[in-house]
Amino acid sequence: MNIRSVVGAACTGIAFTIAMPAAAHGSGETVTPNFEHAIPNIPGKSLTAVVVDYAPGGASPAHEHAKSAFIYAYVVSGDIESQVNDGPKRIYHAGESFFEQPGAVHRISRNASRSRPAKLLAVFVADSDDKVLTTPVK
Repeated sequence: MNIRSVVGAACTGIAFTIAMPAAAHGSGETVTPNFEHAIPNIPGKSLTAVVVDYAPGGASPAHEHAKSAFIYAYVVSGDIESQVNDGPKRIYHAGESFFEQPGAVHRISRNASRSRPAKLLAVFVADSDDKVLTTPVK
């Protein structure tokens, strides 16, 4: 299996159903795969990263992650408003980060600005067999 196949499979599982390298999922956001690799010293675990680009005022729909997925999120640029589970809403600025525990519900994830874009790097550590890492909450 070559790297394109691995990245393609990761895209399908990470974003709600990606059929191309980058896709819009919510109103004004695009998810692009960045990296995927098995973690050699932790058998059965993989590290997967995606870049989420938010247009001004853009947002992701409420979603949850695989029960095995720990997520580290880093704000690359702009300002992102986030709420995980029933925790407080918070605005994270470029250079700040947050995390989500396995099985957490990401209730709010959006660009806090209506005039400037924002970018988030999301890094998943999850079971290698988990192909669907993000699903919308109904």
